[in-house]
Amino acid sequence: MLELAILGFLAEGPLPGHELRRRVSQLTGFTRPVSDGSLYPAMNRLAKLGLLERRADPRAGAARYVLSLTAAGRADMLKRLREPAEHEITDFTRFSTILAFLSQLPDATERNAVLRRRLAFLEEPAGFFYDGDRPMTAEQITDPYRRGLLLTARATSRAERAWLREVLGAEAPDRP
Repeated sequence: MLELAILGFLAEGPLPGHELRRRVSQLTGFTRPVSDGSLYPAMNRLAKLGLLERRADPRAGAARYVLSLTAAGRADMLKRLREPAEHEITDFTRFSTILAFLSQLPDATERNAVLRRRLAFLEEPAGFFYDGDRPMTAEQITDPYRRGLLLTARATSRAERAWLREVLGAEAPDRP
């Protein structure tokens, strides 16, 4: 998802490396901190693949450069958005990165297909804690912290499903 974040921000326009780092950190840093040890190697991989270009920024000095997306980089980014892997749909943080750049897909039908996959995932019964093979509800949990985890997850899922239905124009009733 780090590479998608890099490509997505550069799709919005060329950026100096330090600004790209700041934006990626702001997007993903609240759940997964971004280190220079992961960001700069990812940028180098994308440059070697011809997905982004680096050019010196004469206004900022010799050590500074500006990154921009190539046509191949744009095509790669669109493919990643159009065809996310299953774990990118089911993992909240990974899906958040997709969602941050989904508007880059020019075709509403393709955007909606991604959103429908997420909605289908959220509508499947799920649980964190089980009694045998049955998931336990928050009301069945006596541990206050596990109960809090379930109540928070329930509220988040309900809000996300409502938003997805609104965006997709679906009229399905919300489930707990």
